[in-house]
Amino acid sequence: MLSMQFLLTAFVVVVAPGTGVIYTLAIGLGQGRWPSIWAALGCTFGIVPHLLAATLGLAAVLHTSAVLFNVVKFAGVAYLLYLAWQALKSGGALAVSPEKTAENGFRIARRGALINILNPKLSIFFLALLPPFLSGNPATATLEMTMLGAVFMAMTFGVFVLYGVFAAAARTWLLSSERVMIWLNRTFAGIFAALAGRLALERA
Repeated sequence: MLSMQFLLTAFVVVVAPGTGVIYTLAIGLGQGRWPSIWAALGCTFGIVPHLLAATLGLAAVLHTSAVLFNVVKFAGVAYLLYLAWQALKSGGALAVSPEKTAENGFRIARRGALINILNPKLSIFFLALLPPFLSGNPATATLEMTMLGAVFMAMTFGVFVLYGVFAAAARTWLLSSERVMIWLNRTFAGIFAALAGRLALERA
């Protein structure tokens, strides 16, 4: 069940830069260390519905229902485009600026959670990732899935916090250059827009 192979697989998945990592980096650069930790926490809890769906078999329903899949998918696309706008907009939630003050932690976490909740591919991803590492005993399958999911969430939070703290540490240096700030905001906006485009092309 909890094997080195699973830990290595999960680590590779978590470390790979995705939407949650980009969001955490943007918050760390724009608002500092503690806000980035809130971002990491929100992204981590955004995984919970997908783990539950995979554990309870609901991911299979999502996979076979094109209508349900597309509803969640296009909600996610719209949200990512909204985040892209927030990176470009002066004073936006994701804009990197020396005048930017830290937001309420729960608001930052909620935004991070929605990034993952509105990605329907995550449920299908966990449905494919976790079962190969189960013991094969049907009586303990749910417990094992829950345990593996908890380990994956803990790794996600730990790695995302490191990303966020690193970004916060670079904040002072980067904010000394207006040109760099403009470049960062455009880059984050472009990345979120590209992620929205990629999600739009996903199929169940």
